[in-house]
Amino acid sequence: MGIDKITGQTHPAAQTEAKRVSLPPKPGTQRAGQDFARVLADKLAAAGESVRFSAHASKRLQERSIVLEDSDLKRLGAAMRQAAQKGARSSLLLYNDLALIANIGSKTIITAMKGDDLKEHVFTNIDSAVIIR
Repeated sequence: MGIDKITGQTHPAAQTEAKRVSLPPKPGTQRAGQDFARVLADKLAAAGESVRFSAHASKRLQERSIVLEDSDLKRLGAAMRQAAQKGARSSLLLYNDLALIANIGSKTIITAMKGDDLKEHVFTNIDSAVIIR
């Protein structure tokens, strides 16, 4: 309905045809040949391998002069993912001459030991062990 501003009378509005407009996709929002599920799976896999360290573990690594490279972190992340698939919650990760206790759910290393610290040591409050070669 329209209103005549001078007389104040109403009259039917002119019928207009609605046009559908499709906007071109924004750059970077489409990936050729990849669907959403695949992109999501790739992102989750990449994020799933990130390993965090608690303040205690960071302190232990520093005190014991333990240096972990990117390749080491990827292997630890893969081991933690494998433990998670088996239902583990808290694991002992044995890697080279290191023993790491990890919270699998949060992908966090809780503490780290090396070499002589491993002799006659009892690990408690773990539900699994992963040997990484």
